[in-house]
Amino acid sequence: MMRVHFIAIGGAAMHNLALALHSKGYVVSGSDDEVFEPSKTRLENVGLLPDTMGWFPDKISPKIDAIILGMHARKDNPELLEAQRQGLKIFSYPEYLYEQSKDKTRVVIAGSHGKTTITSMVMHVLSKLKVDFDYMVGSQIEGFDTMVRLSHTAKYIILEGDEYLSSPIDLRSKFLWYKPHVALLSGIAWDHINVFPTWDSYLETFEKFIGSIVDGGYLTYFAGDKAISDMVSKHTQRIQVIPYQTHVHTVENAISTLSTEFGPVNLKVFGDHNLQNLSGALNLCKQIGISDKDFYFAISDFGGAAKRLQTIAQNNESIAYLDFAHSPSKLEATTKAVKVQFHDRQLVACMELHTFSSLKKEFLPLYQNTMDAADIAFVYFNPHTLEHKKLETISAAQVQAAFGGKVKVYTDSEALIKELSAIKYEKTNLLLMTSGNFDGVDLKAFAKQLIPEK
Repeated sequence: MMRVHFIAIGGAAMHNLALALHSKGYVVSGSDDEVFEPSKTRLENVGLLPDTMGWFPDKISPKIDAIILGMHARKDNPELLEAQRQGLKIFSYPEYLYEQSKDKTRVVIAGSHGKTTITSMVMHVLSKLKVDFDYMVGSQIEGFDTMVRLSHTAKYIILEGDEYLSSPIDLRSKFLWYKPHVALLSGIAWDHINVFPTWDSYLETFEKFIGSIVDGGYLTYFAGDKAISDMVSKHTQRIQVIPYQTHVHTVENAISTLSTEFGPVNLKVFGDHNLQNLSGALNLCKQIGISDKDFYFAISDFGGAAKRLQTIAQNNESIAYLDFAHSPSKLEATTKAVKVQFHDRQLVACMELHTFSSLKKEFLPLYQNTMDAADIAFVYFNPHTLEHKKLETISAAQVQAAFGGKVKVYTDSEALIKELSAIKYEKTNLLLMTSGNFDGVDLKAFAKQLIPEK
């Protein structure tokens, strides 16, 4: 009976891995200094929520087979120090996923953008076609109870490959642990500036990812990304390299339709970036033995990943979308996609600067003109967030100058909400882009107030 202890069990990824191992029959324990919803309830429902918040070195004993260390913990965490003193095996989250998948075909989706959506697409197709597979994805996906599944039976494991750090004591990118047999790179656009302070350092970790693909493995990548194209040219003798492009399609009456050899296929998702994602997912599924015909049948009712152009309010003449977009490339692609799909509607786009990179003074110029596709554009940030992240102060004027165009900048959440509420949403779509919630706004409820069902 395997015994596993989680240090910082309450994290989004960590608690899902804990649930997966519990379902697999492992004896799971864990600690954390704070656990928020939905992690709290989900852990409590299966008896894994710590009785008391805090760190307790006496929980650490030689009876534990593996310690899994979360990013939320610090290098001087009392339980970590005790585990090190006892010489116990300590794993990062991605390292343990690799341990669990050594005998499986590992399919890894990486890139600065689109990886959650592509992973979700592949999962949706395999699930609909009743293929047995394990997975790890970075967002809660409709139709799946957890973000991680680990079984004794599945031949394949689908892994969303993140370039962020593995753990407080392992500063390698997470995706360097996975050693994929089948891999995808969606594109590279400088992100995580706190970890990769230069463009070259960011490129280097993706170079290492390509090098981590097993000999004789397979890589598909977006052909429109020059940085990736330059990288993969060095590996064509060692692995199979196949580019993909935006899938051929038409847009009519706000519906995107694929052009295929089997006839037209209507989609629920839209936007060039999603049509690129779909092409990449198709190539991956081929490597798992899925036919083109079966793929198109299964993908037609894919509704998108959570917070990736997620519809949160809708009536006959307006739609409100919520999207995770925060990097410049994601922001621009998402804004353009909604405007192109609904060219006859006004688009109100509102973005929150919330991540470390997005609030970095040196990073701001990369946002130049990224919201130009919107008819009305707002950017919000809270100056206190800069203090919390120990970043240099920026002003609303600096942000406006960086974005350019007609962007209006707010630092007061209530004032922004008042302005958004004053707009008449008649033949008008609303796009809310954030990895946060505009400082405590219930975005779904707010969107339904602005765009009520009729």
